[in-house]
Amino acid sequence: MGTRLVKPITPGLRFRVEKKYTEITKTKPEKSLTFGLKNRAGRSSSGRISVRRRGGGHKRLYRIIDFKRDKQTIPAKVHSIEYDPNRSALIALLYYVDGEKRYILCPKGLVVGQEVISGAGAPISVGNAMPLSEIPLGTEVHNVELTHGKGGQLLRAAGSGANLIAKEGAYATIRLPSGESRMIHQSCYATIGSVGNEDIMNVKYGKAGRMRWLRKRPKVRGVAMNPHDHPHGGGEGKTSGGRHPVSPWGVATKGYRTRKKKKQSSKFIIRKKS
Repeated sequence: MGTRLVKPITPGLRFRVEKKYTEITKTKPEKSLTFGLKNRAGRSSSGRISVRRRGGGHKRLYRIIDFKRDKQTIPAKVHSIEYDPNRSALIALLYYVDGEKRYILCPKGLVVGQEVISGAGAPISVGNAMPLSEIPLGTEVHNVELTHGKGGQLLRAAGSGANLIAKEGAYATIRLPSGESRMIHQSCYATIGSVGNEDIMNVKYGKAGRMRWLRKRPKVRGVAMNPHDHPHGGGEGKTSGGRHPVSPWGVATKGYRTRKKKKQSSKFIIRKKS
């Protein structure tokens, strides 16, 4: 764990801060749990760019992650902890006693050889998954379901975790890292602990080339474009745009509310983001 400052022997290394992946125990993924990931470069099924500034980069294999944790009451041992190029979190390879293998998000504190289990009645231990109804108040959780049986949708990024702060009726209340408090049905599953690899937020890439390896392409400012290409473009000399910030299609990009009023989702929010 932790990070290290690289010796600046080249300009690209001058401000580079790398993560120490000392917890990784296996460098090649489990072949039966991977498949090739096609690089669509931000394009939709019609071939048009729907997400800008994506493309190129290194080839990746997608690791199939068990977000549902639906293999219940069957114990498994942590065989290895691995890097996953598709997410900020590390992943752990589980060997179940019946011979099946699965990947899960690696929580902070999980070690090789540790036994984990999911299902009602599981002990309160890091890596175990169970319904919110069986988790004590004050416990930190991650990979939380919003709909029972759908699989974890909240708190899957590196370093993320929420606190279970209340239970009332059929619902439990969790406090998210954003400060938002949200009610979730107590039948929904959650995993004990917070997601590991929290030091990734301190990494500094040091050069633009490393971002290109991650499929992130350059961003051109709107004020540097022509008026034909962006509403901020044009003008004599260096201008600041001359209007409130907008997208290339004229939609406001700062202070403009984009959240849709979904009754199914919003009614469970007790306290909004701070």
